[in-house]
Amino acid sequence: MNDICFLTLSELMAAMDKGDVTSAEAVEAYLGRISKVDPELNSYVTVDADGARKAAIEADQRRANGEKAPLLGAPLAIKDLMATSGLRTACGSKILENFVPPYDSFAVAKLKEAGAVILGKTNMDEFAMGSSNETSYFGPVKNPWNMEKIPGGSSGGSAAAVAADLCAAALGSDTGGSIRQPASLCGIVGLKPTYGRVSRFGLVAFASSLDQIGPMTKDIRDAALLTGIISGHDPMDSTCAEEPVGDYLSGLDKGVEGMTVGVPDEYFIEGMDPEVESKVRAAIEILGSKGAIIKRISLPHTKYAVPTYYVIAPAEASSNLARYDGVRYGYRDMDADGLFPMYLSTRNKGFGSEVKRRIMLGTYALSAGYYDAYYLKAQKARTLIKRDFQKAFENVSVIVAPTAPAPAFGLGEKINDPLKMYLSDIFTISANLAGIPGVSVPCGLTKKGEPIGLQILGSYFQEASTLRAARTLEKEIGFSDEKPRIGIQTG
Repeated sequence: MNDICFLTLSELMAAMDKGDVTSAEAVEAYLGRISKVDPELNSYVTVDADGARKAAIEADQRRANGEKAPLLGAPLAIKDLMATSGLRTACGSKILENFVPPYDSFAVAKLKEAGAVILGKTNMDEFAMGSSNETSYFGPVKNPWNMEKIPGGSSGGSAAAVAADLCAAALGSDTGGSIRQPASLCGIVGLKPTYGRVSRFGLVAFASSLDQIGPMTKDIRDAALLTGIISGHDPMDSTCAEEPVGDYLSGLDKGVEGMTVGVPDEYFIEGMDPEVESKVRAAIEILGSKGAIIKRISLPHTKYAVPTYYVIAPAEASSNLARYDGVRYGYRDMDADGLFPMYLSTRNKGFGSEVKRRIMLGTYALSAGYYDAYYLKAQKARTLIKRDFQKAFENVSVIVAPTAPAPAFGLGEKINDPLKMYLSDIFTISANLAGIPGVSVPCGLTKKGEPIGLQILGSYFQEASTLRAARTLEKEIGFSDEKPRIGIQTG
């Protein structure tokens, strides 16, 4: 049964279509593996065993009746900040510890329409604020390749669950690299679509102009499959684009011959891990050997990305998180005496230190007398970063760069140094500020056997070419054959 868990999503669906495996068997295999592996890994915060078993039986019955759907019976996991009807959505926070939404988010609804079975909700940094998955109220997630290391964040639970074969695939969200960075550190594929490609309806908001939902999978084909399913216009999200959804699977194996690949100087910086640079440059050479034209480019305003992000994102968070006041829903300090003390005590006890830090930063940046000096200036810098990409994409098809400056660092290593932690996202933040798509794909292991990821960035709504370039690398590098130690130990 364990072998079922090691299949990719596409392989599992093919096996189900042939009648070799039932959804009920797959769900039992995953639930068994979760019970065995996850107590130490901590990738899930909620496992819906009863709901998954019921949905699997229904999927098998539908298949027996001749029904077809692209994900019929597929056991998937959802990051714990997407609304799931009747299933807790805590967002990694005490303040939402017992919140059960009455509806599904757009992305979850699309998965269910396609026949998916939801195994549970994955752990994450509180309100998606973190780069290591150590700020979760439910405890840190560990990296399945090395249990003393972080899995990345904020979608660390989804990344660890996919890497450890605790689900066929998962959804994450990416505000400043929260899909791509943990995907890189856990040796899986993670795609951040173009801003507006996937509806944010039902996504618990962190920074609304940056947040985007995307797939976290075992290979590129699975990422393409899920992206096609969760994309599309949604009138419930005014920022959701009306661009037609392409067939992301059809051109995956066309290769990169004639494609121009930009390599930005600003993404190969002093201080980055030499093994990361070596593996990424070797992958770029592979693209060249397959017919791509490699072109050195400059994105000159990249140096402003981190400070720009850490003004804009906290400013939006301070506004979005004002709704958690102990009055309408969520945690309330019942011992507080009076309305204002209740507000104060609820937010003080309900939010963790990193969330409170960002609320304070954002409130300060938006306050009278400082708005022009910080928030307005950051928005101008954001425009310059966006223009850098627009200019670059006039001459290149995709841009290739490291996903993270180093492999996974140790648990607790940076938790008390916010600046060092924030620099973990130095290569991923710009894509969110610009709103372009980006996919992280594994490009090798360090000498210690830890994953290294490479990201491919595309122009607006060019997910197809971005995935195609990533697929070319995946086939040549063959990393999907590698398994983390936790997978080997329990295989």
